[in-house]
Amino acid sequence: MSYPDRQTAEHELLLGGRLNPGKWIEHSQNAALVCERIACMAEMDADKAYVLGLLHDIGRRIGFCGEKHTYAGYEYALSKGWDDVARVSLTHSHLFKDAALGVSEYDGTAEEWSFIKDYIAKIELNDYDLLVQLGDALGAADGICIMEKRFVDVALRYGVFPGMLEKWRRFFEIKEYFDKKCGCSIYSLLPEVKDNLG
Repeated sequence: MSYPDRQTAEHELLLGGRLNPGKWIEHSQNAALVCERIACMAEMDADKAYVLGLLHDIGRRIGFCGEKHTYAGYEYALSKGWDDVARVSLTHSHLFKDAALGVSEYDGTAEEWSFIKDYIAKIELNDYDLLVQLGDALGAADGICIMEKRFVDVALRYGVFPGMLEKWRRFFEIKEYFDKKCGCSIYSLLPEVKDNLG
């Protein structure tokens, strides 16, 4: 299988947290819950959605870094034979064919960045890529929240960079896509949202 089972994924996240403690662990857990709940209503594999959401940031196991975590996660997941995890490690940060649009400066090597740009340009995002992007946008470290709250949180921590507004608009398009697939607002599947607006 190109992704681990839930128990293995949860263990991997625990190990990652020991290597690099931080809020990324809680963020990943909340993103996984979002992915699982939406997948149930969207007629997708809920276990797969949960695992991919849980491990999308597994590259952060290497320590504090910015966009480099995407390539680090890709490499680590490939070393485990988890192609689907490797894929979302890269795609969760890139909503457009131009990988540079809507992301901060890449803090790894020029070779890694070149690989990422080529990879993103060549693939078509599938429903699991889109779902993990949405889970990433809704799952904050302190809980599940509306996207606008998460956008401000990320902007305050990392700053605003070219393409940020386009990226935010794209997130709303992805939300609308899943609203239609689920036949309801995805927020109705996430009761924690209304408790996390204060």
